[in-house]
Amino acid sequence: MYSQHLTQSGLTKEQAIVYEVLLKSGALPAGKISSKTAELNEKIPIKRGLVYKILEQLVEFGLIEKTEDPGKVAIFQVAHPLKIKELVEKKERQAKDAQLALDGVLGSLVSDFNLISGKPGIQYFEGEEGLLKLTFDSLNSKSDIYAYIDNEAVKKYFPKLNEQYKKERKIKGIMQKIITIDCDYVRKAASSYDKSITDIHLIDGKVYPFFTVMKIYDNKVSYMTLNENKKIGFIIEDADIAKMHKTIFEFMWKKTKSLFEDDSYKASL
Repeated sequence: MYSQHLTQSGLTKEQAIVYEVLLKSGALPAGKISSKTAELNEKIPIKRGLVYKILEQLVEFGLIEKTEDPGKVAIFQVAHPLKIKELVEKKERQAKDAQLALDGVLGSLVSDFNLISGKPGIQYFEGEEGLLKLTFDSLNSKSDIYAYIDNEAVKKYFPKLNEQYKKERKIKGIMQKIITIDCDYVRKAASSYDKSITDIHLIDGKVYPFFTVMKIYDNKVSYMTLNENKKIGFIIEDADIAKMHKTIFEFMWKKTKSLFEDDSYKASL
């Protein structure tokens, strides 16, 4: 009855069966628990030796309490079911801690892997939280960030993310060169940029439209969709791929003009 829900909470099938037996039957010794598991296990009892092992695991989890008086057989009974909720929350915290620990070394692991294998590292991101990680990865850059950005679309779909990113980049003093679409929004917003760490070159969006954010930094190239209904992104880490994109960007950079040197922008100051 409860086995499926208990397994979804993180218990194994056998742990869930043993727990449910005690929940329904009350305090029992291991031998009787073993025989009763057949009722919940397709008429096949879980062997006593395995039941002992499972009981010790459940005691360690805090889901089962063990009473063992001198000279008597040990008796087991369930703790309050709220202990299951506490166990799930504990595992969630451990999973988050593990994720943070992995994030801290993942870049180095990927770099070492690339050196040995020669294969590019590819990471996939989805949803707002995923795109936050993708975007903030460039703030670890040891070089200037080259970026193709539709600034108006970023403001429309990811305003909070963009503001967070701008603040952190300013604190770290990382230079970003942006090639973006020429429009009224960009020209009006340009005065808010810190020109000491930001330069903007313009292209004609009608002739050369693009609908993603693409950034090139260190040995990485990242892509992020600008779509409210499809929030996905990728980071490719490969020195040769990054070098190719840097070369293309630098070519386009020389062929375009800085917004801050544009006569119409200067006239608006």
